[in-house]
Amino acid sequence: MSKNSKSSRKAGFVYFVREGVSSVFVHGITSLAAVTVIAACLMITGIFSLVAYNIDLQIRKLAGESEIVVYIDESVERQDAMALGAKIRALDNIKSATFVTKEQLFDQYLESLGDEAYVMEELRNDNPLRDSYQIFMKDPALHKETVEALEKISGVAASSSNQEVSERLVQIRRVTAMISYTLIALLGGVSVFIIANTVKLAMLARREEIAVMRMVGATNHFIRAPFVVEGVALGVCAAVLAFFVQWGVYHYVTGQLAKGTAIFTMVPFTDVWQPVLGLMLAAGLILGVGGSVLTIRKFLKV
Repeated sequence: MSKNSKSSRKAGFVYFVREGVSSVFVHGITSLAAVTVIAACLMITGIFSLVAYNIDLQIRKLAGESEIVVYIDESVERQDAMALGAKIRALDNIKSATFVTKEQLFDQYLESLGDEAYVMEELRNDNPLRDSYQIFMKDPALHKETVEALEKISGVAASSSNQEVSERLVQIRRVTAMISYTLIALLGGVSVFIIANTVKLAMLARREEIAVMRMVGATNHFIRAPFVVEGVALGVCAAVLAFFVQWGVYHYVTGQLAKGTAIFTMVPFTDVWQPVLGLMLAAGLILGVGGSVLTIRKFLKV
């Protein structure tokens, strides 16, 4: 590539950026309104996504605390009962399986009775409980399938678990995810529409200049580039504004939760600010390019 060619490309790039950015300031009020609305859309989407993320973390935590207890048939010897652990752990959705003897269960039961434990002490030699396994799942969504698989193992007499809680947790996760995706789609569409119309106003204001440029042989790429830069500038500015406002709102909410005794806790923003900023900037860039190209293609009929 020749030196003149490099200089020409650099000059062209500078021209595109200068024209695009200057257009943002020329249409100051329109640009400010566009940035504000887009930032609001990004902020709403971002805040709800973070709430959904925190809910998902809480659900995973609660799911990790939910357990399945399987009771071993009384006819199975202790050694054989302990050997069943290998078959249980071999199932796909088993995170952990801990063998608990009936003596351990009896001691735990007496401990739960507190001062009244002496009443049941006489049953120690005739322990009515069974050896069991305390099991935790990897995925609570597969609760039913896991219980069915466990009960098919020879030597397992019965199981006990709170399947309804697991199903509700999974349902909450699905609903929050669906709402997040819906908001992203709707507010993303609104943002593209706003950017497209802002760029359209700029193109209409310069339609005579564009007509002259086409008459003298300017390419569509040369004509559209400044408007793409304008759209990107609007999107990125909105993303940066949304990020800092979201940071402030999130910090305030987490601070209020920390003061109270709420069960629901949220991760600090300092733990997630990098991916949030990256996603915000990527969204602003995509929305800016998308809105600009959409309008320019219609305007130039290319």
